[in-house]
This record gives sequence, C-alpha cells and structure tokens, in this order.
Amino acid sequence: MDVKLLVVSASPRVYGNSRIVARIVSRIARDIENTDVYELDVFDYRIEPCIGCVSDDVKLCRFPCVVDDDMNKLYRLIMDSDGIIFISPIYWYSVPGPLKNFIDRLTIFENAIFTEGRSRLEGKVAGFIAIGNDTGGIALIQNLMAIMNSMGIAIPPWALAYHESEGNPIENENFILDVANVVRCVVLMIKTLKSLERPGYWYRADREYRDRVIDIARQVYREIFDRLS
Repeated sequence: MDVKLLVVSASPRVYGNSRIVARIVSRIARDIENTDVYELDVFDYRIEPCIGCVSDDVKLCRFPCVVDDDMNKLYRLIMDSDGIIFISPIYWYSVPGPLKNFIDRLTIFENAIFTEGRSRLEGKVAGFIAIGNDTGGIALIQNLMAIMNSMGIAIPPWALAYHESEGNPIENENFILDVANVVRCVVLMIKTLKSLERPGYWYRADREYRDRVIDIARQVYREIFDRLS
C-alpha cells in the first residue's frame, strides 16, 4: 500500500464514542481508501508529561526522549506513518490529559529543526475529529490544527468533523459523512505530496458514497457492542 495512516484516539472507555469512531475511520481507510492503518488509543499507554528539556537547552530535546515510557515506541509508529487522524472527546473545549501529553511529547520531533536541521513531522498530513455531548468541538480542533501546522504538518481541505450532541454520533449521518471525508482528504493530500495522485475534487457527497460509509459505521457499531454483550 502507498499510504500509511496512524489513527490516534483518546477514550478511557472501550465502548466510548471516540474509540468507536476510530474503528470506523480505520475501516473506511482500509476498505475504501485502500490504506495501511495502525490504530492506537492513548489511554492504553503510559505517556508521561513533557519535562520541558527544550526550555533548558534547545539541544537537549532530541530523539530518543529521556523520559522512559511508552512514547518511545509510539514515536516509531509516528515516524513510519504518512499521516495522523486525531479523534478526541471534548473535555472542556480541549483534549483529555493523556492526548495532551502525547501532543506535548511530539515537541521532540518538531525540535529536530534545531538538532537535525528539519522537523521529523514536516510533510506528514493530519485530520481532526471531535466528539462531545456539548459545544467545544471547534475550539478543540482549531487548537490541534494550530499545533500540528506549527510542527510542520500539512492540513488538507475538509480535514475536520465534529459531533456536539447527546445523541448517538453513529446516527448523525452528516457527521459520519464528514468523518469519511476527513479520511478521504487526508489520504488525497498524502498522495498529492507524494506525487501519486492529483485530485479532481476533495469532498465526496454522492449517494453511493454516503450510503457506503454509513453502512460501514453501523456495521462497526454493531460489531463492537456484540462483543461487549
């Protein structure tokens, strides 16, 4: 496969909406976009806070990280990926603590500008999905967009989706369509940067596509809850 995606979710519950949507994203990426996908949830790993080496000496913040935790193996997954799709619940207009730790610890890649001459994230592509019972999705996403772009990551058009309701996000068909297009546009941007494809258009909303991605979402949802029952 020409494209490798890393799907990063942040849910403390195995049946949480972020994990469910992460599984939907992975299925769409594999079945429709024909990409290689690795899925991880930050709550499954020990990710300690950044200790701020860069504030003492910019040369101290370099790979591998001096903090001995699971990030040192997650760094390998990030380096091997062409793009990252972040899927997060909304915790007071922002991300949960473990995802914030994950993001802060990416400083070691951005700071490679000063230790290696180039950010290790430069040229990768990111998409963003936020899910909550109330408002805050745009605040969360715009913060992540600013951070990722500041680290050298490319952001394609239609790179965001958010659900802000107590209702089941799987039943929000417009949200599921947006989720699918986050995957599509991240993959298209990766292929564009690799000179593999020049997209004629980005967002897809035809009935065939809409029906297919909604069917995938409902199938994944049933599979997860069948295993839990």
